[in-house]
Amino acid sequence: MKLNAKFISSYDDYKKCPENSLPEYAFIGRSNVGKSSLINMLTGVKNLAMTSSKPGKTQLINMFNIEDSWILTDLPGYGFAKASQSSRIKWGRMVHDYLKNRANLTNVFLLVDSRHDPMKSDLEQVSWLASNGIPFSLVFTKADKQSVTQTNRNLAQWAKVLGEDWEELPKSFTTSSESGKGKEELLAYIHEINQQISK
Repeated sequence: MKLNAKFISSYDDYKKCPENSLPEYAFIGRSNVGKSSLINMLTGVKNLAMTSSKPGKTQLINMFNIEDSWILTDLPGYGFAKASQSSRIKWGRMVHDYLKNRANLTNVFLLVDSRHDPMKSDLEQVSWLASNGIPFSLVFTKADKQSVTQTNRNLAQWAKVLGEDWEELPKSFTTSSESGKGKEELLAYIHEINQQISK
């Protein structure tokens, strides 16, 4: 299924982002977590978000109109060691300003590489989102790169770590940009939220 997806523009400050009444969904994650590939898979538009084997490709707030019913926002990745410290600080501030102040931000999808145990930088993002009262879900990427058993083991580790602080775990999805795994579930979840908002 191919969605009607259009690139709106890129911005270096949330204040420059156009005012919009549509619900907005932000995608964030470590550099090279597969964010652009996931966005292309979800929309069915091959080069909607530019993919690269080089981490740190996304350096601006990139916004897309999806079906004239919601906005998808692609945010710069974190944990990109090869960028200068000043660049990393600038990106971090830009992203956090957007997440805290964007009025119609509806949900954040925090992308996590399913091949790894919980990383400090990912857990810090979870804590930051939670402490700022920002609704978010976890999206485990690259599930096709390993066995189902290994994926389940890593997800169980995440559940164990989060369970130390959370009574109820955040909503989560397991995805593969290669196979399309998780596409229907993610889009159904967005549609469900949009339906609740429009009531």
